[in-house]
Order: sequence, then structure tokens, then C-alpha cells
Amino acid sequence: MSTIRALRADRTGMAALCAVLLFVVLALAAPLITALYGKNATEHYGQNAPGLLSPEGLPVLPNGGISGEFWFGLEPGLGRDVFAQLLYGMRTSLVVAVAATAVIALLGTVLGLVVGYLGGLAERAFTFVCNVLLAFPTLLLLLALSPVVKTRFVDPGENEPVWMQFTVLILVFAAFGWVPLAMVLRTTVKSLREREFIEAARASGASRWHILVRELLPNIWAPILVNVTLTLPGIVTAEAALSYLGVGIDEPVPDWGRMISRGAEVFYDDPTYMVFPGVTILVFVLAFNLLGDAIRDALDPRTAH
Repeated sequence: MSTIRALRADRTGMAALCAVLLFVVLALAAPLITALYGKNATEHYGQNAPGLLSPEGLPVLPNGGISGEFWFGLEPGLGRDVFAQLLYGMRTSLVVAVAATAVIALLGTVLGLVVGYLGGLAERAFTFVCNVLLAFPTLLLLLALSPVVKTRFVDPGENEPVWMQFTVLILVFAAFGWVPLAMVLRTTVKSLREREFIEAARASGASRWHILVRELLPNIWAPILVNVTLTLPGIVTAEAALSYLGVGIDEPVPDWGRMISRGAEVFYDDPTYMVFPGVTILVFVLAFNLLGDAIRDALDPRTAH
């Protein structure tokens, strides 16, 4: 309860929480919102209706084609609705980030808890594996892995299935992302395993499973929660960066990184198109980072400013 009161007293943290919840609601309600709005994320409105795009593929109306019909304007070239693209791009980012973060939290918690309690050979092997994984540049690995997956598992002339694109991203992010959390939890558990309440549990004949789940796990929620709130926005930006480089989620699935990439191509002719995905991802990541800081301060008042 004291943690909740401390979080509610943090105005910045509460504002960040409201922003995060807004993003989640918008992503979940994207089909309903776009249905009410009367547009979808894949139709080429600018190409299908005359007078919306110039012969060069740029919106005819000023400010990227913003109007009462197209609230955030039109995408240069294909003429898709920017507002609908943003909403569904939000869903893409959240699906990848939430799924990868959930796997990271599970792997990091289990490994950090078990290794921290066992110590010895298990800890030495764990340290070696962590050092090897930390030496890998995750972004470069994803850049190299994408064409390998397409060549290996997709028939020539066919597009890579959407589920496969999401799965590869989630698994690679998870395979390398669990290391920081597991290392933090290992250190925390090592300091807890010699405490009096653990000694008392051992003396009473409690099993290792009971000690891990009932005694140690409830005392390490703080670093887990903080790690989750800071890991998720990092994955969002990494996924956007991969799509920007052309190896993330492919067309026609809307994606923020690909929108920013297209915006960079037409920035001098249509700077408005870059603004919407750029500002959206900035606010999204900033809100999650501020929320993570607020949760950390609420869980440990000694870190509060």
C-alpha cells in the first residue's frame, strides 16, 4: 500500500501511467476506432481517388494532406491514411514488445532466482553464458538473421509469413534480453539466501522449491517490475530501428519504423509525414521510461529525489 501511495503522489509518474494506458487502449481499440473513423490502414486512398496526390505522389493539400477527411494526412506515394497507420503501427510495436518482454521476464526471473540460490558451478556457467551473449551485437544479428530465415524457411518467390516475422523478432529479443535481469536477480538472491528467514526455512525442512517460490520470489518483485518497464520501450525502439533498416515487419503490416523510413525519404517535400510517427514513438518511449523511474522510486523511497 505504501508503494501505491508513493506512486500516486508522484505526479510525473501518474502522468506517464496515464499516457501508457492511453497507448494501450488506442492499440487495443484500433479496429473500432478506424471503423468509426471510416478508414483502414491498408487502402491506397490517394491512388484510388483523383486529386489527393500530385503526379509525383505527394499530397496535394498542404501539411501532408491534413483535412477533415484525413485527420493526419496521407502517406506520400501509396496514399494510405496516416492516422490509421499510426494506430495499427502501435499494435505492431506493442505485440512485439509485450511478448518479448514477457519471455525476458520469465527467463530472467527463473535463471536469476535459481542460479543465485544454487551458486557454485551453476553460477560460473551462468556467468560464462551471460558474457558470451553480452558480446553479441543484437541489432547486427537480427540484420544477418532475417535473410537467413527467409532463405531457409520460405519458398522462393513467396513472402515471409507475418507470424514468422513476429516470432523471429520476439525470440531474438528474448534470447539476448534476459541477461541484465537475470544478473541483477542473481546478485539480489545471493544477498538474500543467507538472511535469517531463509535459514529458518531451511531449518524447518522446507524444500528448495518452497524456498525459491515462497520465500525468495516475493522479495525480488521490485527489480523485476523496474526491468520490465524499462525493457519494453527499448524493444519498441529496437523494433522500429530494424523496420527502418528494412529487416523488421514487412509490408503491408503497419509499422512505425517503416513510416519513419518513408518520412526520411520525402522529408524535404513533405516534412509533415515524419512528424506523426516520430512524435508518437518519442512520447511512447518517454512515458514508459518515466513510469519505470516512478515505479523504482516508489518501491525504494531511498532513491526518490
